[in-house]
Amino acid sequence: MTTETSLDTCSPEVTELVARLRKGDLRALARGVSLVEDDAPSAREILSGCFGTTGSAMRVGITGSPGAGKSTLVDGLARRYRAQQQTVGVVAVDPTSPYSGGAILGDRIRMRDHHDDPGFYLRSMATRGSLGGLARSSADVAMVIEASGKRRLLVETVGVGQDEIDIVRLADVTVVVLVPGMGDDVQSLKAGIMEIADIFVVNKSDRDGADNIEREVRAMQSLAADHGRDQGRWIPPVIRTVAITGEGIEELEHAVDQFWSFLAQEGRLTARREMHWRTRVMDMMHHELLRALRGRGLSNERLEAISHQVALGQRNPYQLVPQLLEQLMER
Repeated sequence: MTTETSLDTCSPEVTELVARLRKGDLRALARGVSLVEDDAPSAREILSGCFGTTGSAMRVGITGSPGAGKSTLVDGLARRYRAQQQTVGVVAVDPTSPYSGGAILGDRIRMRDHHDDPGFYLRSMATRGSLGGLARSSADVAMVIEASGKRRLLVETVGVGQDEIDIVRLADVTVVVLVPGMGDDVQSLKAGIMEIADIFVVNKSDRDGADNIEREVRAMQSLAADHGRDQGRWIPPVIRTVAITGEGIEELEHAVDQFWSFLAQEGRLTARREMHWRTRVMDMMHHELLRALRGRGLSNERLEAISHQVALGQRNPYQLVPQLLEQLMER
């Protein structure tokens, strides 16, 4: 991907940081990722400086319900890619406690065997209240990791439900992980998460019920085809794995490669990424608008006072919000 690097407009400190992380300096990468994740004042400059060297990596999203074995699948794929000398970056999202605000970043423990591998980089992130299975800055963090030279990006969502599907707006390839014995099999396959899959994985397939899940998926695929949904002639394969033993990981890797080749044809990858960026640009505008409003007087204290007045019925929010926007934008 060729575009302007935008480093000419960056501060000397950011220019040096971005130059170092582009060369694969892990300390610079960790620093850059932290600044972006924390939405530091320099985050926009860092992202702007990184953008010009991104776009060539394959982004694989791994999503599914809690306990489905997503982390073990990610670890298995990472091992296969590293055995082929492919550089790997992992973004693993963990839930934030609604009480303490902290998170148990378990993936650091599960993937500790990679800690001394310079071709591998893992970032565990807390959702910090974001819904949809990802943290708000997940896509930006993935881009910074890609800028450091990683050519396989594996993004693991927090355990998700039927409608938490933000991963589809980030990944080139979306893998939906299902597992037998987790309750109502049909319920786990309904609209939302079912529809985003490029590849289905039935993990822990040595358990009873794996055959039922595979039949359910194939039946729903047949129903979709009967209603004219051919998904551009790609039918998501169903791969059976036992990730803890490595069984089926090679087949999953091959399925990912096949879909990546499919995307490379007829402009499909460009079309998919255009769809991703359409949503991301709107999200970025929303974030920058909120930042601008806070800088123009909408402090937390004022917001709390307004919320209190609305809760007591003293202010009408449907009249108040347009007035606030008008006042704040005039400053």
